[in-house]
Amino acid sequence: MNYLMYIILFLSVIVSGTSVLFINISSRNLKLILSFSGAFLFAICVLHLIPEIYISGTPNIGIYILIGFFAQILLEFFTEGIEHGHIHVHNHAGHQQAFPYAMMIGLSIHSFLEGMPLSSTGIDSHNSLLTGIIMHNIPIAMALMTMLLQSHISKKTAIFWLIIFALITPLGSFTSYAIGENMIGNISIYFDRIMAVVVGIFLHISTTILFESSENHRFNLIKFIVILLGAGFALFSM
Repeated sequence: MNYLMYIILFLSVIVSGTSVLFINISSRNLKLILSFSGAFLFAICVLHLIPEIYISGTPNIGIYILIGFFAQILLEFFTEGIEHGHIHVHNHAGHQQAFPYAMMIGLSIHSFLEGMPLSSTGIDSHNSLLTGIIMHNIPIAMALMTMLLQSHISKKTAIFWLIIFALITPLGSFTSYAIGENMIGNISIYFDRIMAVVVGIFLHISTTILFESSENHRFNLIKFIVILLGAGFALFSM
């Protein structure tokens, strides 16, 4: 069991999420962070994760990638796109901000699925996937904490929910580990399919981020450089 991996996953969310309490992160800078993470996610899918999935020889593995892709579309009815930086604060009829329970549930399902392949991949794709999840969770944690604070709940309550979110991906990874050790039934033969579903989720999120990174279809040199840096970082990641 890789305890260091669990700690890194947890702390990456806590540190990035709580940073909005001390640093004013503008919408423009958040979009740049998202552009980098989106390019990185897309690149590791193409360069590392998809090739390993197909090498596994699992029949019709592409179907599971499609399942993940379209499952993310369904999840976004609950998360409302916070995975790619959308922040929505809803009001009750009495004009009080409502706590986004549906968003938290959808985001938790998303994060749980992301963590599952971490305990079952080969060393090369494991490092790429772990880095990809961390890079993906950093802007999500920032957007989540921003949204929670805009809901006018206390900082302590916001941090509590951030901690809950930070635990979900490690929980998914531990569940995967438990399955692999036959602690929860012998279904480890489905790991390649689970990985394919997560890749489909990554493909949807990353392409959505990249499509949205071009405002009004105008060329933005800074965002283009950031996207190239994200893809280049993935190219040399192990």
